Amino acid sequence: MPQHIGIVGCSVEGAALCYRTVNLEGARVLGKHDHPEVSVHTHPLAAYMKCIDRNDWSGVAELMLSSAEKLARGGADFIICPDNTIHQAFDLVAHRSPRPWLHIAEEVAKEAKKKSRKRLAVLGTRYLMEGPVYPEKLRALGLEHRIPDAADRDKINRIIFDELVNA
Repeated sequence: MPQHIGIVGCSVEGAALCYRTVNLEGARVLGKHDHPEVSVHTHPLAAYMKCIDRNDWSGVAELMLSSAEKLARGGADFIICPDNTIHQAFDLVAHRSPRPWLHIAEEVAKEAKKKSRKRLAVLGTRYLMEGPVYPEKLRALGLEHRIPDAADRDKINRIIFDELVNA
């Protein structure tokens, strides 16, 4: 029997895409109309952004833990989070979480290594591209990474927040 997956959402778009992907892949693996049990919890993106804009990663961690606790009470066996940026607070969360988490960058790195990739492009919010989430996890598996130049990072960040993430 598949485990119950808890999704900690940050943006509505990321949480919805993750939920949809888990269910579609579940049907592909488990059979037509089948998928694991899935629960989702999201705090408003504004709550996360207040912390992120202040560089308050402990505040981000508290929001993540609040969601994890609600998901655990709802029966989740483990937790995932489709938002790369807030994984910057992961080390403040993992040891306090009521359930184990999958770290997004660790999973990406494992998959890249499995597919014999040597270097990955890291694209996302400015916080992600300039932050520690991917460099350390990729380096641990002998993988390199690249990010766009400053002007392109600003443009990508603007597109994400002004056009893609509305809630």
